[in-house]
Amino acid sequence: LQRVEAAPAPAPAAAAPPRSLLRFITCGSVDDGKSTLIGRILFECGAVFDDHLDALDRESEKFGTTGGDRDFALLVDGLSAEREQGITIDVAYRYFSTPRRSFIVADTPGHEQYTRNMATGASTADVAILLVDARKGLLAQTRRHSFIVSMVGVKHVVVAVNKMDLVDFDEAVFRRIEADYRAAVAGLGFASVACVPVSAREGDNLTTPSLRMRWHRGAPLLSLLESIELEAPGAGAADFAMPVQWVNRPSADFRGFSGTIALGAVAVGDEVAALPSRRESRVARIVTADGDLPRATAGQAVTIVLADEVDLSRGDVLAAARPRRSRAAVRIRTEIAARLLVTGERRVRAGAAFVIRLGAAPANATVGAIDHAVDVETYGKIEARELGLNAIGLTTLRFDRPLVLTDYAEGPSLGGFILIDRRTNETAAFGFVSGDPAPKLVSTRRDARRAVIETLLGPGAAESSRQAWSSASWRLASGAALGVGVFALSGAAPLAFAVAFGDVARRPLARAAHDAIWRTAIARRADDPSLDGGGI
Repeated sequence: LQRVEAAPAPAPAAAAPPRSLLRFITCGSVDDGKSTLIGRILFECGAVFDDHLDALDRESEKFGTTGGDRDFALLVDGLSAEREQGITIDVAYRYFSTPRRSFIVADTPGHEQYTRNMATGASTADVAILLVDARKGLLAQTRRHSFIVSMVGVKHVVVAVNKMDLVDFDEAVFRRIEADYRAAVAGLGFASVACVPVSAREGDNLTTPSLRMRWHRGAPLLSLLESIELEAPGAGAADFAMPVQWVNRPSADFRGFSGTIALGAVAVGDEVAALPSRRESRVARIVTADGDLPRATAGQAVTIVLADEVDLSRGDVLAAARPRRSRAAVRIRTEIAARLLVTGERRVRAGAAFVIRLGAAPANATVGAIDHAVDVETYGKIEARELGLNAIGLTTLRFDRPLVLTDYAEGPSLGGFILIDRRTNETAAFGFVSGDPAPKLVSTRRDARRAVIETLLGPGAAESSRQAWSSASWRLASGAALGVGVFALSGAAPLAFAVAFGDVARRPLARAAHDAIWRTAIARRADDPSLDGGGI
């Protein structure tokens, strides 16, 4: 018998690297082709099953707007009202993937009436695809959506100049729109702006380069989305912070504080502080559904067990006890400067009261002053006394209790909030913390007078303050009028001054004596029951 050596076992294949996830939205003005673009991409990527295509063909005959051809917008617009009107009303989310990346896309409405829905979709996006109709160029809603995506922290924008087939794939049209858009958003702080000419209906330049636009040397739209590099949220040099969402107390032997880490990282043994109480302790355990961890970073949902018994409840924040940076990102404030996007019918004006929900913490909030509104056409500042629906402006807000927060640029979890109308429970505005209120500088005598009047008698002043100053001004005016009358009759200035001063001083003294007499009479009546028939 001949011995046969066994062949060596093949080495195990290397595991495929996990595909990264990219969240993006489509936005822009109405009828720019947002839903059609998403539906066509889903079709090109093989994310539409055969039975869905059969249903799409039937729906296209009934609701389609493409003259009998497949209307890919119906893959996304599912509400009956959307199909009847041929518009997008609510945010629709779809999932698809390629060999290189996984995607979650939010199709947002373009109508100005539904701007609040667009802002909701943008709040969780990493990238914004802004569609522009090649025939119309930049519109007001295009500029408004660009400003909103910059406000919510989206750093990467892809401008899809759509309907190039309706302008004969003219390169000059695309170049003009590209130049106009780059000039318009130069000051919005985007990390990257890419422009792609496409035809969503025909599928040109969506997943493969278009043969009808050979002049375009860049990558098609999907390849751009696959290549965008994202930074890890809040995991940089920021100090640790985690808003407490739930106090986990399953038994007498366990008490932990659950939440999603908003900033930085935390490890077992780190010293932390409970805010706003500022009580300090040390991290004993970091518990997750998969077991304990030695360290956790921003974006992870964990339960933190402390070494000491510290009073913490939902809405409080666990933060690093010894911040590494000279200016800690997390701070405790009762007044802030914030940028608002008004989403409700109620107008926002100075003195208006709302409920604020920042993270998991609610509080009563009062609008202190409106610094300015934003012109969505030019992005310039304009003077405003109130903010209406879809308006954007910078305001100051005052709270009835301290809130733990950070600038929105540092971390959306503790920098973003909503204002709620207490009567209707409607979301009145989206808010973004932009810093502490700037001190008011008085430049002219007229500004000084206006500042004094606003402080004493403005909408933000207390009612008792307004009543006191109104009463004082009436006494002064009355005394001055009496003094002028005496001087006109007698011609003696000293006598007129004495009478006027005596009248001003006499009124509060007489009122005090009058009130004292009545208080005494009421007290005697209460002590003697015979005065009100009580002894009969």
